[in-house]
Amino acid sequence: MKTAISQSLLGTEDAAPVTLVNPEGASSFLLIGDHAGKAVPAALGALGLSDAELSRHIGWDIGIAELGLLLAERLDAVFLRQTYSRLVIDCNRSAEQPDAIAAVSDGTMVPGNQALSDADVAARFAEIHEPYQAAIAAELARRDALGITTTLVALHSFTPSMRGIDRPWQIGILHDGGDTGFAHALLDVLREEADLTVGDNEPYRMDQIDYTIPRHAYPARPYAEIEIRQDLLGSTEGCAAWADRLARLLPVAAARTRGA
Repeated sequence: MKTAISQSLLGTEDAAPVTLVNPEGASSFLLIGDHAGKAVPAALGALGLSDAELSRHIGWDIGIAELGLLLAERLDAVFLRQTYSRLVIDCNRSAEQPDAIAAVSDGTMVPGNQALSDADVAARFAEIHEPYQAAIAAELARRDALGITTTLVALHSFTPSMRGIDRPWQIGILHDGGDTGFAHALLDVLREEADLTVGDNEPYRMDQIDYTIPRHAYPARPYAEIEIRQDLLGSTEGCAAWADRLARLLPVAAARTRGA
C-alpha cells in the first residue's frame, strides 16, 4: 500500500495533524501528547488493519486524549496533541529511527507500512510529524517571548503487560538529559502517594530513542515524561481521577523545584 507521490497525503476529508486544546491557557505547564490520536489518513486505507487493532496500544496511547483534555481544564493549561496513529508515524521518533514507521508492532504486522518508498516516508514526515513538532516549537517560542517559564509535560500511557510480563507500576516518570529537577521532584511527590507504585524510568527508559522531549526541553527547560498504565485510563472516571491527581501534584512538584 503506497501513497500516491504526486498527491498530498492528507486530503480535504482528513483531520489536521495537530489538535490544540485551550490555546489561551495561562498555566506554566505545556501538555503534549505524541501518541494521543489514532486517526489514519484516508489515502492509507487504515494501514490494512481493523479498527480493533488500531484501538489497541500499538495504535495509540489509550486514554491520553481524554486525560489531556481533562487535565488542561483543571490546570488551565494548553494541551497540544497529535491526531494520527503512531503506526502512521511515531512523532516521538526521529527520521533516523527505524521504528518511526513500524512495519511490525508488538508482533502485529502492519500491511500499510511494508516496502514504503522514500516518497511515502517523506510525505508522512512532512505532513504529520513536522507540523506537530513545529506546533510545539511555536507554542514554546510564543511563551518564551512573553517571559513565561514553561514546564513541558509529555503525557503517555503504557500497556499493563508486555511480552507476557506484567508491569506493577501505575505511573512512571521518564527523564534523561537536560534539566531533570522537575522530573525528580515529581517522582518524590508521587512516591508520597501511599497507593502508588512509581516507576523511575520504568516501564521505559528515556534515552536516545525519545525525540520530542530532547528536541524541545534540552538543555535547560524543565520537563517530565509521564507514563500511566492503560488499564487505569480505560474509562472517563479513570481519566478524571488521574486528571484530579496530576492537577494536584504537578504544581507541588513545580513549587519544590523552584524552592530547591
